[in-house]
Formats: sequence, structure tokens, C-alpha cells
Amino acid sequence: MTDMGLGCIAVGCPDLRDLTLNWCLGITDLGVQLLALKCKKLRTLNLSYTMISKDCLPAIMKLPNLEVLALVGCVGIDDDALSGLENECSKSLRVLDLSTCRNVTHTGVSSVVKAVPNLLELNLSYCCNVTPSMGKCFQMLPKLQTLKLEGCKFMADGLKYIGISCVSLRELSLSKCSGVTDTDLSFVVSRLKNLLKLDITCNRNITDVSLATITSSCPSLVSLRMESCSHFSSEGLRLIGKRCCHLEELDITDSDLDDEGLKALSGCRKLSSLKIGICMRISDEGLIHIGKSCPELRDIDLYRSGGISDEGVTQIAQGCPMLESINLSYCTEITDVSLVSLSKCAKLNTLEIRGCPSVSSAGLSEIAIGCRLLAKLDVKKCFAINDVGMLFLSQFSHSLRQINLSYCSVTDIGLLSLSSICGLQNMTIVHLAGITPNGLMAALMVSGGLTRVKLHAAFRSMMPPHMLKVVEARGCAFQWIDKPFKVFYLPPYKPRSSKSDATYGNNSLEMCLYDEIMRNACYRRLDCQPYMNMMV
Repeated sequence: MTDMGLGCIAVGCPDLRDLTLNWCLGITDLGVQLLALKCKKLRTLNLSYTMISKDCLPAIMKLPNLEVLALVGCVGIDDDALSGLENECSKSLRVLDLSTCRNVTHTGVSSVVKAVPNLLELNLSYCCNVTPSMGKCFQMLPKLQTLKLEGCKFMADGLKYIGISCVSLRELSLSKCSGVTDTDLSFVVSRLKNLLKLDITCNRNITDVSLATITSSCPSLVSLRMESCSHFSSEGLRLIGKRCCHLEELDITDSDLDDEGLKALSGCRKLSSLKIGICMRISDEGLIHIGKSCPELRDIDLYRSGGISDEGVTQIAQGCPMLESINLSYCTEITDVSLVSLSKCAKLNTLEIRGCPSVSSAGLSEIAIGCRLLAKLDVKKCFAINDVGMLFLSQFSHSLRQINLSYCSVTDIGLLSLSSICGLQNMTIVHLAGITPNGLMAALMVSGGLTRVKLHAAFRSMMPPHMLKVVEARGCAFQWIDKPFKVFYLPPYKPRSSKSDATYGNNSLEMCLYDEIMRNACYRRLDCQPYMNMMV
């Protein structure tokens, strides 16, 4: 897109209301000025990562109906550009995004806030240092409700003055900031009585002191994100469940959470999203409390929480019928029993079970039959998942959009079956020993809806270039990965018990065949030679 194309839009669409021009590097100030002159009804304008400069900003600010302006990553926007806006005034602008504008400092921010008195949301993430003078200037935004300062460095008292100036804030993001202390954070949250959403992700210097103030001063919180805040103790985390009963979203990934903490969190009965991955002290005992008390739960992340097994997952599946997304990656104790339980969650659309060696195509088949809305599936390193699972997915999972099959035991047959799903858009198929260049090419030609495929780089020279161009011409982008094959330890094969047979059906001959296929395919993963022969 160049100024000529933008000019055609401006002249031909005078009633235009929303326009996004991300990464349109051919756009200059001249084209934007013409747009502002002709399209007076514009309400949303996104010029992120374009080459505009100060020359077009006055024209933009004069748009009488503009409510949302995004200038993310615009290197031409600096303090000089923003200082020219002091005499301009946009009473209509409600949302301004200047994140990643590296040439803007607190001086430029002070200039721009004077021009937008009715601003409701301001994003300055990864933009500039937060100084006391910058914090004071926010007093000119009495209606400001959302302030995002991710990745910013706070100078002494910078955060304190935000607490003084922005008492109307409902959402504050301090994710990955430096210079945030217990003293300053406690002061801020004690003044923000209307705060509903707080993000303090990766602030590793704050402790239970801040958490105590947050939970006592902000009882109306609906969203609290504090991933990788490593200095919170299990006792401090329990305060969340005891005091913040209105929480709907909670992220305490990589924390000291234990089963007693989960029991306390079960008091947050409105929880719809709970992320407790890499919490090594939790087990089924704690998870059972969540399953019994949080019926509105839609999203749960248990990534690498190794103490979780089938018992906990089953309780979540039974107690949370609205469940839409679950991440069980590297929860190595779960088996097909968990998948059978989750198959009763009819609204499930995202399932991540990467690195779970005890799940198989038998369990995946139950998911395919029961979860018809499944759109995203990650079964990487699930060695016992083979063509049988793919056949069931192709038959029942017509909503599937994204799948990762790396290191599975799928062959050309399964891949070709999977490619019959019309809506499939994204596939990652790295290190599949049973895939041949001919089988892969056939699957790619059949899959007309693919937009992104991740493959091992060795396949690139083994496939006809003209056929790859045909697939690319249909809108599919290839990502070629050059990673060495990794050998993983596989647990000894255990025949299914009679109880397990009853779980999956009465056709014992069929199940024996399935087991034999999976066992053989699984043990072949320990031998790299078939894969190496294929690459030659």
C-alpha cells in the first residue's frame, strides 16, 4: 500500500469509519493528511509500524469523530512530533496507543495528554521511563480508566505519582516493569478504590507486603495477573481466595501455590480463567476443590504442574461443564482416563496435551467424538497417538483449525485423512518418522485451507518446487525448521486392564489391534534410523 492507494480509498470512501494500515511502509504523511481531509467520519485509525512523522499528526487530531488511534512502533513519532500537539485538542479521542514508540520520552507524553482531555485508555508500554513529572501530568486526564505501562522503567516516586494522579483508574498494567517496589505499589493500590484489573507479571521484587495491600484495598478485582512473581509465599497467595471473591481471571503461573492455596481460591466462585502452570506444589487434592466450587470455569492452564493426574482432571471435567480450554502439557501422569472425562465437555475448543506419553489414540478418539467444537489441538510428543486418532479427528472434528503432531506416530495415511478437514489452517508436523515426501505433498495438495505449515527443513529439497509454489499461491506460508531429532524415554508398555477395556468399548479384538499398532509405533521412536533413511 502506498499513498496512491490510500488516496483512492480516501476519495472513494468518504463515509469510512474504521481503517487499519499496520506495516504499510509505503504510507507517508501526505497520504494520511489526504485521508484526514476526506474521511471526516473516521472513528478508528491504526497506523502502527508505518513511517509517518509529525507532519500528519495535526490533521489526525482534527478528525471530529476519531475515538481510537494506534501508533504502535512508529519510529517517526518523537517528542518533537508530540510537542506540536499542545495547541491541538481532540475532544473525541478515547483510546491512544503509543506502545513501543522508542523515541518518545516523558516530555512527549506530557505534551500529548494536554491535547486529549477526554482520554479513557492510554498505552505507553515499552515506551519511556516513568518519572515523577510524567506521573503528575496524568492529572490532566481526569477520566482515564486504563493505563498500560508494560516493560517501562520506573524512576524514584514515578509510580507513587500515578497513584496520586489517576484515582479513577479501573485497569493498571505494570507487567515486566523494573523499579516497582512494595512501598510504591502498596501506595498506588490503596488509592485506586475502583481498580478492577491489575497486571504485575514478572515483578520479582514485590512480596507478600504488596499482596496483602492489593487484596485488602481492591476487593472488587475481577482480573489479577501475577505470573512469575517469585517472592510471594503460599500464605500470601491464600489471601487472594479469602478476600477477592469477585475474581474472574487469575494468573499465578510459576508460583509457590500449594493445595491449601487452591482450597482458598475455591472461594472465588466466579472464576472463568485460572492459570496455575509450573506450580510444583499442587496436586489432585487441591484441584478437586476448584472442580467442586468453580462451575463457571472456562479456561484452566496446568502446564508442567507435575502433581496433577487423572483424578484431578476428572473432577475439573465433571464440575466445570462450561470448560472451553485446558492445558495439560507435560502433566506426565495423565492418561486416556482424563481424555474420556474431558470428552463430556461439549464446549471444549482448545486441548493441549504435549508431552503426555500415557495418552493414546483411544483417548483422542473419545475427544473427537464428544468435543465437536475442538479447534486447537497440541499432541506433540504424545508417542502413542497414531493414524487411528487422525481418522477419528477427520470424521468428527470439522471445527479443527490448528494442530501440532510433532514426534507423534502418525504416517502418510493419518496425515492424508487429517487433510480432509476443510477448515484446517495451521499444522506443525516436525519429526514424524512415518511421513514420506510423497505422502506429505499429497496431503498439502488436498488441504485447500492451509495458511501456515511448519516442516523439517530436510523436506524442502525433496518436494517438487512447482508443487510447493502451487500450495503457496493458495495462501499457505511454510516455516522450515532445522532441528535435530531427539530421542525420548518411553515407559514400559502395559497391557490394558479389563476395566480399561470396558471404558473404551466392548470390541476387544479391535482394542487389541489398536494397542498393538500403538505399541509398535511407539517403540519405533527409539530408533532414529527410519527417519534418517527417509532424509537421505
